[in-house]
Amino acid sequence: MKTIDYYNKYADEFTQATLNVDMESLYQLFLAELPEYVHILDVGCGSGRDTLAFKNKGYKVDAIDYSVGLVERATLLTGIQVKLQSFYEIDEQEIYEGVWACASLLHCERNRLVEVVGKLVNALKPNGVLYMSFKYGDSDRDKDGRVFTDLNEEQAEALREQFDYVQKINQWTTIDQRPDRQEKWLNLLWKKYA
Repeated sequence: MKTIDYYNKYADEFTQATLNVDMESLYQLFLAELPEYVHILDVGCGSGRDTLAFKNKGYKVDAIDYSVGLVERATLLTGIQVKLQSFYEIDEQEIYEGVWACASLLHCERNRLVEVVGKLVNALKPNGVLYMSFKYGDSDRDKDGRVFTDLNEEQAEALREQFDYVQKINQWTTIDQRPDRQEKWLNLLWKKYA
């Protein structure tokens, strides 16, 4: 639970640090795989930055986060009632054309990744698209009061192979867009086949 304590304690600082990061190139790659104006779930929406971007582009967006502080801020920012919910609790079936899990599943326990990704895949309609990003690496680590599950290409592929009907559309690495960061990120774009 200490990761959640971190986000509740530092909700303002986290929001300030992430709100204005330019994510447009990632949005474009994700949205290019979706029909226009469909239903997207933003998992672990944080400040609400991406929820707001998708809403402003005309998409119908549901958003969840497990930090009370961030849910309040994201609801205020987006005008959408963000749901206080953990990714462990998702149980929707075939509701969304897109699921966006940007820098959120990196807080999922490694031994529960298959379970949680399975929940996200179940929430997708057939031909739906899932975007996920993880800090690049192969370890589980504890840093500044948060727990991280890093992922590399081999681990991502092993994860995808747990799902017969999921194909990789794209996989690429990016460098953190925040001015004070040089971290590498692994970005995954998967499709659920009918």
